[in-house]
Amino acid sequence: MTPMNKESDLSVDGLMRHLNASVSPAHSVEYSATRLREAGLIETSLARLNEGLPAAGFIADAGLLLAWRLPQQKVRQFRIVGAHTDSPCLKVKPLPDSGSFNWKQIGVEVYGGILNNSWLDRDLGLAGRVVLTDGTVKNVRVDQAIARIPQLAIHLDREVNDRGLVLDRQVHLAPIWGLGQYQPGEFAEFIAEQISSSVNDISFWDIALFDLTPASLLGHDQSLLTSGRLDNQVSCWAATEGLIAASASEQSFNTASVIALFDHEEVGSESTHGASGPRLAWLLEALHGSTRTEFHEALSRSHCISADNAHAIHPNYPDRHEPAHRPTPNLGPVLKVNANQRYATSAESAAVFLQTCDRAGVPHQVFVSKNSMPCGTTIGPITSTQLGIPTVDVGVAQLSMHSARELCGAKDPAMLAKVIAQYFAV
Repeated sequence: MTPMNKESDLSVDGLMRHLNASVSPAHSVEYSATRLREAGLIETSLARLNEGLPAAGFIADAGLLLAWRLPQQKVRQFRIVGAHTDSPCLKVKPLPDSGSFNWKQIGVEVYGGILNNSWLDRDLGLAGRVVLTDGTVKNVRVDQAIARIPQLAIHLDREVNDRGLVLDRQVHLAPIWGLGQYQPGEFAEFIAEQISSSVNDISFWDIALFDLTPASLLGHDQSLLTSGRLDNQVSCWAATEGLIAASASEQSFNTASVIALFDHEEVGSESTHGASGPRLAWLLEALHGSTRTEFHEALSRSHCISADNAHAIHPNYPDRHEPAHRPTPNLGPVLKVNANQRYATSAESAAVFLQTCDRAGVPHQVFVSKNSMPCGTTIGPITSTQLGIPTVDVGVAQLSMHSARELCGAKDPAMLAKVIAQYFAV
């Protein structure tokens, strides 16, 4: 098994610190960047690609983080781990002040495929980014109960438990955040106070609500982990700590190790900071530093892990799962396969991952969707298509995917991180 670099932290406590810090994509990148900086990686930017890149460095830009370790000799191939920093949530609209009947409310827009009902009756904070008129960008985080989306009392909807809860996203998901007649501009004034600025200095924002409940171990044996944003902060953490754990001395002479934590996966990845954008390709070409033909040859020899959580078998709904492929928490990372290429896994790319698991001494599982239950997709097919790199889709098994609060095994994330560290130590 790969020895762990003394600077890496593969403990569940380390993961929970990451989860509690990563309340928005920008905060996730900020936290991962701090971990990489502590491990000695040097920060640079995409605007400096022609200035020469450090042997071990990273680029942090809003919700996108790219990091790498270069080999001792010329790059002949890449080992890449990709994940995403965003999670389904409720984003604050540009003109959010609203309300009626003496209730003050915040206008929100649904981001990604949320489980609507999971956001009800939760104490919600605010987090994101604010762009000022001078171009300065500030992260904002409000760790107090600012808002709540209250359910309708059962006395006023007697048949809800038999009929099922149906929520109109425009009407029923508007959070309450106070009493009185709402005033246009009131939310902006509140945000200005949080960043010690003037409301006139605010140009625009990207702010969302998040559940204030911190990550926690669950169960009589504390074998489970519950938190918001397990999908896909678990993979972001595993990629970051795996890169830190795989020290430069363990790498081959010609393989570059890269992690790419993208934004906007939950809404299709089509953005400058998403997997469909060009920024990973820009970085790889700069790291390779040779002719286009030689760069393309290096890509053809490369391999990518797309790390995104998988569906664990649900004990209350076993009929929703393919009978022979039912991942269980704490039995190792899951290899995700789909014949219709919703996952990028091929026989060849899967073999690399399985061999890495064996070298790391980590067990693995396999997930295939039931034929009558189409699966979602990941950044895997996008990265494979954009770059021509064989890609395998893997992840930690979890329940309650896309809920405001999710559940996974407490041991699986560290196992995934160990596999990633071994993957980089080729």
